Amino acid sequence: MVLDFPLVISFLALLATFDQARQQRVHNQKSVKPLPQIDLMDRDGLLFVHVQNNGVGPMTVDKLTFSKNGGKSHRIQDCLDIAPERYHHVEVTDTNKKVIIPGGFLLVFSEQLDPSDNQEMIALFRQQLSAVHLQVEGRDIYDNKISIEKSLAWFARHSKNG
Repeated sequence: MVLDFPLVISFLALLATFDQARQQRVHNQKSVKPLPQIDLMDRDGLLFVHVQNNGVGPMTVDKLTFSKNGGKSHRIQDCLDIAPERYHHVEVTDTNKKVIIPGGFLLVFSEQLDPSDNQEMIALFRQQLSAVHLQVEGRDIYDNKISIEKSLAWFARHSKNG
């Protein structure tokens, strides 16, 4: 049996082409990958929880899950014993998904209080937030799933018990 040299070369070239296409596809996906991070702020009366996109591609947020004492909810107001009108918050639902552009953020929770005359309210927000755990589920433009989570216990660092 004699091997046909041009046929072997053609077959090897075809394999190399398929491998190069696969490598290009992997590179393209990585070059537009979002890198989400949950950021917390508590300074000068400003308290917030953001989902920051530090990547180079957009991230679609499909679901926010808040956990407190074993219970789960998709709304932060279900985990806080403070009237929802007192703070800014966002809901992500099946019909209200959010997209975070590269370098952008999603405001999950925010409240600005004057620290000179609202120390009790600031302490209440800190205490309430510190009992919550946040999970963010989303996807990139290639429909790859992304999930991050973080405890908000950091807000208790000023409490006398924490």
